[in-house]
Amino acid sequence: MNKPGKILIVDDEAANVRLLERILELSGYNQFVSTSDARQVVDLFQVFQPDLILTDLHMPHLDGFGVMEKIRALTGPQTYLPIVVLTADITPETRRRALEAGATDFLLKPFDHMEVVLRIKNLLETRFLQKQLQQQNATLEEHVRDRTSQLEEALSALKATQQQVIQQERFRALGTMAAGIAHDFNNALASILGYSELLLHSAEKSPEKTAAYAKTIMTAASDAARMVARLREFSRPATTSAFVETLNLNELVEEAITLTLPKWKTGPLAHGLTIKVRTELGTIPPVQGDPAELREALFNLIFNAVDAMPCGGLILIRTMVQGNAVRLEVSDNGTGMTEDVRQRCLEPYFTTKGSGGTGLGLAMVYGIIHRHVGKLEIESQPGQGSTFIIELAAGKKVSEASVASPRKLERPLHILVVDDQPVLCQLLTECLVKDQHTVETAANGREGLEKYRTGRYDLVLTDKAMPEMDGDKMAIAIRKIKPTQPIILLTGYGEGAQDASGGSSAIDMVLGKPLTIGTLRQAMVDVVTGGMRTATSSRLNFENIVV
Repeated sequence: MNKPGKILIVDDEAANVRLLERILELSGYNQFVSTSDARQVVDLFQVFQPDLILTDLHMPHLDGFGVMEKIRALTGPQTYLPIVVLTADITPETRRRALEAGATDFLLKPFDHMEVVLRIKNLLETRFLQKQLQQQNATLEEHVRDRTSQLEEALSALKATQQQVIQQERFRALGTMAAGIAHDFNNALASILGYSELLLHSAEKSPEKTAAYAKTIMTAASDAARMVARLREFSRPATTSAFVETLNLNELVEEAITLTLPKWKTGPLAHGLTIKVRTELGTIPPVQGDPAELREALFNLIFNAVDAMPCGGLILIRTMVQGNAVRLEVSDNGTGMTEDVRQRCLEPYFTTKGSGGTGLGLAMVYGIIHRHVGKLEIESQPGQGSTFIIELAAGKKVSEASVASPRKLERPLHILVVDDQPVLCQLLTECLVKDQHTVETAANGREGLEKYRTGRYDLVLTDKAMPEMDGDKMAIAIRKIKPTQPIILLTGYGEGAQDASGGSSAIDMVLGKPLTIGTLRQAMVDVVTGGMRTATSSRLNFENIVV
């Protein structure tokens, strides 16, 4: 039976070659080639691709060491190809040198027939096992590559799916946010529109009422601006801390009652209903919080109480000290809630008002109180009304001595105002002229730059987005003319104003619209007297909003 394995014989003595061929034939090996000229080894190897090589060590032209060197160069270090050295020189030095050259085994001359057969058999078995292992490894590597490719495709598909889910969730959250903002924004607009109408009718009759109505409108407008700011913050990571003040909660209650008057008084009266609001405001310490958010929470609690009294009734708002906290109670004598409704009324979109409710009012109250690290509890029984109880940690009172007096300008300024909105340009001008400044205006950056070249200005106030040339480019051009020119950029990006100038070094300060007279005054002082070079956004207060 023919045995597997291809054998290459290299020996310069023809008798040794014939003897080895005869031994191989008798042992069942019939795939072998031989040569007595070692210089033919490379060509024979490349054509025959042997599984084992029998080579003499001492040969003319190319000895056994040269043969092994050439063979190893062709196969590489990762290939197991047994090379058996045929030699009569068995000195330790020769064996060591042969092993270093790549020899696998030795056969001593004269040959022992059985030893030759056994050594060839063992080496070929090892050779075939090694080839089988290589094939298995190659197959395994191919499987790994295929599986890796499949996993990469699956991972790519998973990432795409995750992105879609994130996008869908973002749209859903944006819808939730938009609905909530619309809910509160409509509340602010109701106050603005209602008091604007009252202002028109009472302007000539009662200056006191005119001033009170105007203040109410300003407060509502400030709250509306805060709502827009929160919606904008949803689309980008927050870069500033929450707007926290030391607050008198009793004052917030009074403001909320005034601002919601169209809801709890004017509206019901138009339908022949009477709703009264009574307060029992105790002596309480201040609290720390966001005034606009806490006012919104009060708005929603008052609106919820009004909706719970379809036949009219009484809303009672109380404040008191409760341990180390300030306690606020908003009660009504309306329809009340079942236990199931009471348990679920703070859930987003849960409503008992049908299509007339969004289910967001009380959910937003809960969110606001949670952000203020406060507590919200509800007591209610069907037919006996409801009481919403809020507890907020008492804050420290700010002493008058600790409040620094604002800096002021030493003299009126000559100011260039650049804005493509005529109404806003006029409004800025009137506010500045009221403070004794002289003002020149331009409708866009190109016109503003032309005026700047022909005049001298202490300060430039410019809008960002304008036709022909925007505020950033105009500021850069002005700085080339006068590197020290103070410039303030106004932008509708609001609290995103820090990114609005694109990091332009030509801008001293960035103010977000809407801004207040107080904010504008302070910014002018900082830029003109302090050379402030850091972009900042305006903080709303309850002074007159100008832009």
